[in-house]
Amino acid sequence: MTVTAEREAEVVAGVPAQLLVGGEWRSAERGRTLPVEDPSTGETLAEVADATVADGTAALDAAVAAQPRWAATAPRERGEILRRAYEAITARTEELALLMTLEMGKPVAESRAEITYGAEFFRWFAEEAVRVAGEWSIAPNGANRMLTMKQPVGPCLLITPWNFPLAMGTRKIGPAVAAGCTMVVKPASQTPLSMLALAEILTAAGLPDGVLNLVTTSRTGDVMEPLIRDPRLRKLSFTGSTQVGRKLIEQSAEQVLRVSMELGGNAPFLVFGDADLDAAVDGAMVAKMRNIGEACTAANRFLVHASVAEEFTGRLAERMGKLSVGRGTEEGVQVGPLIDATSRDKVAGLVQDAVDRGAEVLVGGEPVGDRGYFYAPTVLAGVPVDARIEDEEVFGPVAPVTTFGDDAEAIALANDTEYGLVTYVYTRDLSRAMRVCEELETGMVGLNQGMVSNPAAPFGGVKASGFGREGGRAGIQEYLETKYIALTI
Repeated sequence: MTVTAEREAEVVAGVPAQLLVGGEWRSAERGRTLPVEDPSTGETLAEVADATVADGTAALDAAVAAQPRWAATAPRERGEILRRAYEAITARTEELALLMTLEMGKPVAESRAEITYGAEFFRWFAEEAVRVAGEWSIAPNGANRMLTMKQPVGPCLLITPWNFPLAMGTRKIGPAVAAGCTMVVKPASQTPLSMLALAEILTAAGLPDGVLNLVTTSRTGDVMEPLIRDPRLRKLSFTGSTQVGRKLIEQSAEQVLRVSMELGGNAPFLVFGDADLDAAVDGAMVAKMRNIGEACTAANRFLVHASVAEEFTGRLAERMGKLSVGRGTEEGVQVGPLIDATSRDKVAGLVQDAVDRGAEVLVGGEPVGDRGYFYAPTVLAGVPVDARIEDEEVFGPVAPVTTFGDDAEAIALANDTEYGLVTYVYTRDLSRAMRVCEELETGMVGLNQGMVSNPAAPFGGVKASGFGREGGRAGIQEYLETKYIALTI
């Protein structure tokens, strides 16, 4: 059922529009605000506080002040706060999903899926909070004992992207809370509403004042750099582009911060000659079209064995061509708008470059509608390896297909990128599957499946896709220091 304009306005109006600093919702210095746009219409949804450098410093002051008491809080208490927040998110799924669709554009069904996925990080880390443990051992010479303990890193700066407005927050906030770290959270300026709603939920769940401080701003670099260079900050976690990540790593070197970086991707999707094509096409639709293709894990290059390329590409084009494009709040819509005009124009430019170099458009290949930032689901056949779309992250609903002749060529093509986040592999040969997985330069592999993300698994990449892991047992370790104590008995 299509959502009414009245309901949309009600959901947006129910979200705090201010900064959260030391437990207080407050306006930005001099009352500055920034607009939040509906990407399906180009119209303004809301105005939220636009923080200044002074506002950012105040948020860090609050996090620093709260750190000692929060670190001393019982692990069980920290876990229970996360558990209550998980239950509240789950209970408010419909409302939060609509809010997310309005500010980001994805269909409501996909927003619901993200709410479920994001909430699971709180449930997972609620359980991990009480499992932080050190080690006791005898020194090899037997003369003394070795004790290690785990302690919270300290105040953290968490910078999240626009494409998964809630889940990228819970994936960072969950382990920080569980480990006993305070934080300043800076959501993307395009999609701050979901994070503002999440902060309100955590506050209602009993998170003490100053543990989570939230800063929205249109001047991210100006406001965040002083925090990164502040000696009181101890950790930076960033999800976003490799270009921005490199700058943040440089800034973080001054204070030798603990840094976690989840950066860009250029995910290859390998289809070998013996693959189950039904499964491969189904997996391709998930790997490519989840989140309208606006995901660092989205399949960016389809590398298909020449013997099955025509059949696979034709079937994929048929499926892509049947997808319904429109505003995410409308019934039956499967593909929403891209986040903004810049993103839509980039997608169009990459497609045109591929066509100019000899690729064939089987379906789509052009913007849709006269308002909003829609682009048609697109399949390109015969894409040459020198096309820009083979090197650049398309971040849109475009599937470029290139062929290969043997396993060695497939692996070489897959690894021929500065990125290494995820690769998808489809084959029914177990020996080939394991050999290929070992040789791929990537942090994650989807073997005969088109989705790798799971709160219980370590998420992260290699090379220019970043370092550190989020989720799984590894996730909380990013927020803990190891202290070694030498004992003589």
